[in-house]
Amino acid sequence: MSNIDINDSRSSETYAEAILKNNPETRQKVSDLLTKEEIKSLTKRSDRYGMYAMLVTWGGVAVCFFGLALTSQLEGVLALPLHLFFTAMLAGRHLAMSIAVHDASHGTLFKTKWLNNTLADWLFAKPLWNDLENYRVYHFKHHTKTATKDDPDLILSEGYPTTKSSMFKKVLRDMSGFIGLKYLALRVLVDLELVDWTVTGELNWRDRKDRTLLSYPVTFFKNAFPMIICNVLLFLVLDALSYGWLYLFWIVAHMTFFMLFVRIRSMAEHAALERVPDMFKNTRTTKAGLLAKLTVAPLNVNFHQEHHIIASCSFAHLPRAHKLLREKGLVGEPPKYLDVLKIMSSADVAPVNEHVR
Repeated sequence: MSNIDINDSRSSETYAEAILKNNPETRQKVSDLLTKEEIKSLTKRSDRYGMYAMLVTWGGVAVCFFGLALTSQLEGVLALPLHLFFTAMLAGRHLAMSIAVHDASHGTLFKTKWLNNTLADWLFAKPLWNDLENYRVYHFKHHTKTATKDDPDLILSEGYPTTKSSMFKKVLRDMSGFIGLKYLALRVLVDLELVDWTVTGELNWRDRKDRTLLSYPVTFFKNAFPMIICNVLLFLVLDALSYGWLYLFWIVAHMTFFMLFVRIRSMAEHAALERVPDMFKNTRTTKAGLLAKLTVAPLNVNFHQEHHIIASCSFAHLPRAHKLLREKGLVGEPPKYLDVLKIMSSADVAPVNEHVR
C-alpha cells in the first residue's frame, strides 16, 4: 500500500491520490477527463456542506419522531399506514447518516478536520453502531479494488440479476428483521474483535488463542460504548418529552426498512455490471426522484459513477459533475431506481453464487 496516510483527511485530495496510486489500472486520471478549473470547482470543500447534512439528517429524524407522536393520537385504519410511512422516512434518515459517514471518510463532508473526523463520527456513525476511522480504511479498499475479488463490498452486489421469486424473498428477509438480526450479530462479533471490521456479511475470523475470557466483555464494552452512549442519550431526550417509547421506532426502522434501502442502494451502484477494472463499466449512476431521495438516495448518493470518477468531489457537487460528464459524452442517461429493480429481478433462474442475504 502507498505510504499516503488515508486517515489524514485534512485534504480530500490525499484520499483521492491514495486511491489512484494503489490501483491505477482501475481508474483514469481525472485530469484526463476534466479541466483544472473544473476539478478545482468540483473538489471545493466547505463546512456548510456538513451543516446541511446535519440539518437534513437530524432535522429529518426530528420530523419523523414528531410525525410518529402525532399519529399515535389517531385511531382506526389511518394510524397504521402513517406509522409505516414515518418509520420508512426514519430509515431514510438512517441511510442519510450512513452516507454522511461515507463522505466524511473521504474528507469531503466538512472542510474543518475536527468537524469531519470527530463531530461527524459522533453525529452520524456512533448512533448507528458504526465507526468512521474503521470505515475509512474499509472503504478505501472498495475504491481501489472495485468489482474485483478483493472488493469488500462485492458480497452486496453479487448474485444479480436474480428471479422475481428470489427478489421477493430478499425483500421479505429485509422487512421481517431477519437481515437486521444478522447485522446486529455481526456488530457484536466485530466489537468482540472476533472478526475483522466490516459492514457486510463477509467474515474474516481472527486468531483467539492468546485471549482471556475476561478480554471479551472488556473489549466489547470498549468498542460498543460510544454507540450505547449515543442511543441512551437519544432515548433520554425522547423520554424527557414524554415520548420515550418512540425510541422503539428507531430500532424497528433500522432493522427493517433500512436494510431494504441499503440493498436497493447497493444493487443500483454496482450490481449486474461488468466485473472489469473500469469505473465507467463497473459503477452505475441512478436517477432519483423525491421519494428516492428521501429513502434510498439521500445526499446525492445516486450519482455513484461520478463519485468513483472523482472521489474527492463533495456530495454537493455531484449533480454538477454528472452534468459536466454528460456534456463531454463520458456518461449516459442514467436509469431510474424502478428500472434497476426490474433489471435485478429479470433472471429466469437464480444464479448459483447467490448469497442468502
